[in-house]
Amino acid sequence: MLSSGLTLIFSMMGVLNFAHASFYMLGAYVAYTLTGWLGFGLALVLAPLVVGLMGAGFERLVLRKVHAYGHVAELLITFGLSYVVLEVVQLVWGRTPLSFNPPTWLQGPAFTFVQSARDGLSVVGGAAPAELCRAGQEVVVQCSRFPLTRAFMMVVALGMLLALWWLLTRTRIGLVIQAALTHPEMAQALGHNVPRVFMLVFGAGCALAGLAGVIGGITFVTEPAMAAVVGSIIFVVVVVGGMGSLAGAFVASVLIGLLQTLPLTVDASLASLVRGMGGDVGPQTPGWPLLRITLAQAAPILPYLLLVLMLIFRPKGLLGTRDE
Repeated sequence: MLSSGLTLIFSMMGVLNFAHASFYMLGAYVAYTLTGWLGFGLALVLAPLVVGLMGAGFERLVLRKVHAYGHVAELLITFGLSYVVLEVVQLVWGRTPLSFNPPTWLQGPAFTFVQSARDGLSVVGGAAPAELCRAGQEVVVQCSRFPLTRAFMMVVALGMLLALWWLLTRTRIGLVIQAALTHPEMAQALGHNVPRVFMLVFGAGCALAGLAGVIGGITFVTEPAMAAVVGSIIFVVVVVGGMGSLAGAFVASVLIGLLQTLPLTVDASLASLVRGMGGDVGPQTPGWPLLRITLAQAAPILPYLLLVLMLIFRPKGLLGTRDE
């Protein structure tokens, strides 16, 4: 969800918005406040609109004035905005995590995987009965519950991707947006207000980040550090997926998600690989500290290693349409 909004702002507009994760954080905090007043249903709709208006106002009043000075000015102004947003959030809501619980209709598991030594794998909708998950003396049963909040997140993410694809490729508004972003002079000559289009696109990207913040706030932890957790990885997703490609952002999101989670279950290292091939390595071997690092320990840096390799061998990304 975050990468979809950044695709609009960074991939299509070419704006280095380092404050994109800050709008994600704002979405969570604004939704937390609106939920206490109006309920989660209205907060899910209103919080992204509020964050989108904030983003559009920032583009109109601040970012537009430095856009002509290039990417360095955009980087500095949005980097500074991220610190301002962080301080404002800490001033208004405090530094401690908030208790932003999902509503009743999003609590509990969406389905349960039941792994039985006798009956094999089966799926049960909702929470599996306690007697089904009880292990006997002869039959081993394991139940893994998939939270309803994560299923809701997946549905919203896919819906967001399809809605953006339809808007940008199947509507007149989408054609105007793409023309204004790729050929602004020609779009201006045809009578379209290109600065207004830029403002609306930037606001829409911030609104998508705010929507992601609402879902992330009830799924993870709503705290001031939540922006720093996702701030860098979303740029990796956009660059690996390809500049200007929504499909690429989706594919890269799934790929990097797998790259971050699957290695956590692997304790193998280069040292164990060499030993399995008959080699003799130990503490006396040069580079031993690096050889003994397991794949699970190296999992956090794997997406960034993929980014480096992508920039070297395929700079335009997996499904990108632009080289820069």
